[in-house]
Amino acid sequence: MGTIGTILLSEIAGTAMLTLLGGGVVANAILKGTKGKDGGWLLINFGWGLAVFTGVYVAYQTGAHLNPAVTLGLAASGGDLFGGNEALGLAAIPTTAGNVVVYLIAELIGAFLGAIVCWLAYKKHYDAEEDPGTILGTFSTGPEIRSYGWNFVTEAIATFVLVFVIIQFGATPSGLGPLAVALLVLAIGASLGGPTGYAINPARDLGPRIAHAILPIQHKGSSDWGYSWVPIAGPIVGGVLAGVASMAFF
Repeated sequence: MGTIGTILLSEIAGTAMLTLLGGGVVANAILKGTKGKDGGWLLINFGWGLAVFTGVYVAYQTGAHLNPAVTLGLAASGGDLFGGNEALGLAAIPTTAGNVVVYLIAELIGAFLGAIVCWLAYKKHYDAEEDPGTILGTFSTGPEIRSYGWNFVTEAIATFVLVFVIIQFGATPSGLGPLAVALLVLAIGASLGGPTGYAINPARDLGPRIAHAILPIQHKGSSDWGYSWVPIAGPIVGGVLAGVASMAFF
């Protein structure tokens, strides 16, 4: 399989797994009649951390970006999109415009597919849920206090932390691999996730939001497209700034 095919397969599968398990823990915590109903914010944080852990393993062949902000941040850092792994026989993936676009497309497709599978898993609970805000909350993020400018700042800061630290992980011999990224996502959610629900990933928010818009869900209401630019633009800006800032450390 060529580079483009590998990126597509790996990043679609990894991002779909991430979104299925991440969306699944939110659905379990907030939808009507689930076993995990009212599990709380820490359950959601832990679930998302473990979702990232799983997705990273699935997409190991391409560096497991799973996130356009990570892809663009790595591109801005001046290095390869994936440094390769001699032990596993994986070649490096250079930073080219074509490779970046393929990563972005794969991440969006994967997030969209993962959200659909999550809906299938919780179909009867979606049928029972009557609150449109709760339904949308299992697909995409929304702010606790709606202030587009400040919501943008929150997402940019949280994503800066994500991408900057991920790049540092790649330069240090920690040996923790996916576990380190999972713990980082858990830390970001617990620390910075309160204002906006910490999308920190444009694909993770946009793909499921599109799925929400087209799926035949009872009582679903609006997909809140007026807010949708925030979890896209904020993480992209934060990720690119993190990539640029990381160059000072190498």
